[in-house]
Amino acid sequence: MFKNKVVLVTGSSRGIGKATALLFAKKEAKLVVNYSSSEKEACAVVNEIKNLGSEAITIKCDVSNESEVKKMVQKTIDKFGKIDILVNNAGIVFDVPFFERTVEQWKKTLDVNLLGTFLCSKYVSKQMLKTGGGKIINISSTNGIDCFSPEAIDYDTSKAGIIIMTRDLAKELAPTIQVNSIAPGWVDTKMNKDLPKDFIKKETENIYLKRFAKPEEIANAVLFLASDAASYITGSILKVDGGYG
Repeated sequence: MFKNKVVLVTGSSRGIGKATALLFAKKEAKLVVNYSSSEKEACAVVNEIKNLGSEAITIKCDVSNESEVKKMVQKTIDKFGKIDILVNNAGIVFDVPFFERTVEQWKKTLDVNLLGTFLCSKYVSKQMLKTGGGKIINISSTNGIDCFSPEAIDYDTSKAGIIIMTRDLAKELAPTIQVNSIAPGWVDTKMNKDLPKDFIKKETENIYLKRFAKPEEIANAVLFLASDAASYITGSILKVDGGYG
């Protein structure tokens, strides 16, 4: 289904992004592994993809930097000639008490999570329209819907913004490009490894399935929305949280 499809996954050197890139590779897609800091991790992902028999390249890009996003998109076109699927996964979070939150942290979170999603969607969709369409999947969070973390107020705000952006983009780019969003709950990634053990225990009890998701389980949902099986879905938000309440 994804053979020879070109997939750009932002923030794909680890976590959900890495799992998503590898799953697309198993389906014979061609991958662009985007990273902002660890070239070593990104190259390791590319090596895994190549071992699976698929093509892949790494591109360093700060998704909040417009000129870098333009260059990333152009490098992808120069290499593969098109972009069929964009997964806006890159994101950051600062867990800081509300009254200790700085303006710099607030701006950085919104720049990467929200502005980055806008910039990548803008410049990739321009290319998609030239080649007949594509799929955009934005990674939001249940924090943007009905789970609240005051210590990550800017993160929650950015993820809620991604949900609204998804709906607006779906309308703007219809009918040629489908735009949807995945809203994961708790996922077993490096980002969450350092959470206090008692907090993890408490949150696990709140999850109906009594565990955090594996990154691959989020990736499965991304592949569904990118597939022909989701041909009549756009502007939708898919919660993947194991049940929570």
